[in-house]
Amino acid sequence: MQAPDDSTSARFDDQPQLGDIRINHTVVASIVRLAALQIPGVAGVGGGLVDGISELFAKREADHRGVKVTEDAEDVYYIEIRLVIAYGAEIGKTAYEVQVAVRKQVSAMTGKDVRKVDVIIEGVRLPGSPAQAERDKAEDAWPETAATD
Repeated sequence: MQAPDDSTSARFDDQPQLGDIRINHTVVASIVRLAALQIPGVAGVGGGLVDGISELFAKREADHRGVKVTEDAEDVYYIEIRLVIAYGAEIGKTAYEVQVAVRKQVSAMTGKDVRKVDVIIEGVRLPGSPAQAERDKAEDAWPETAATD
């Protein structure tokens, strides 16, 4: 029996160059935020004083507030995330679960390796705080749009 002829089958190498696929770091930061917020015990991402000041000067959007994504020459991500933990949650366990979830989600969605996920605890939040509920409500509200005539 004869082996099939490989010259007629399409191979990845034979395909024409279609171009590069690049993922903006703000997209990766959004993935990181969403993955972290799925972990029980995480009350929020970012929101610290340093983050607020850098947001003013860098004009960063809220989607990547509290997340820093860098990439090396080998297309490997290094991630830093700032968390606010819910009062009563075990900080070490919650931070570890965030590291695992972030690495898993970013790798799954981008196809790239995540070498390091640094977690910085920015604060602790009481659940159900009326002042915090108002701030959260304001952050999650749709931006007002001007009516056009």
